[in-house]
Amino acid sequence: MSLADTGFDRVAAFYDPLARLVFGNALRQAQQAALAGLPAGQGRVLIIGGGTGWVLGEVLARRPDARVLYLEASAVMLAKSRETLLQRSPTHAAQVEFRLGTEQALQPGESFDAIITFFFLDLFEPVRLRAILARLEQARRPAAPWLLADFRPTQTLWQRVLLTLMYRFFSLTTGISGRNMPDLHRELAAFGLQVRQQQLFFRGMVEAAVFG
Repeated sequence: MSLADTGFDRVAAFYDPLARLVFGNALRQAQQAALAGLPAGQGRVLIIGGGTGWVLGEVLARRPDARVLYLEASAVMLAKSRETLLQRSPTHAAQVEFRLGTEQALQPGESFDAIITFFFLDLFEPVRLRAILARLEQARRPAAPWLLADFRPTQTLWQRVLLTLMYRFFSLTTGISGRNMPDLHRELAAFGLQVRQQQLFFRGMVEAAVFG
């Protein structure tokens, strides 16, 4: 596992407050909007790169019978997520598997009724990104929605400056391999995935989308 995978240990303590300082509620609003695409029932959900675990509580609030694999490469983030779940929703603890690792930690034959990638896919350079997408697509059951909340390729000068500063900061502090915002629609389209729902936030810089 590389620094780019584990480096978020270093920022776990202030990651959420920093995001709120810069973006207000926009990032959480985007995640909530994307979660409207969760399928009904007792399906199995994969959350990869979920950070400190806020999204886990949102998923279980909407789908209290879901079974969740929470896959996170940062041991500190994973521990914070487990602690948050036990504090806020202890009755759901048995429904969640916390697994340390990257997409390579997925077991052969594992499959899911929904895949959630929130502010995760933008961290990687193109070759690694495509490898991640290929592995996740392999684990996606037929017709399962892929829920995305992330940044978009910038359209204005202030957005370009902000994204450049973000990439430089996280490159220095976590070792992420990404240097520019990828066109995630194009990358997902290469695997046959198309947008079914979309909402924009923070003056179009952030999106919530459901692919299928």
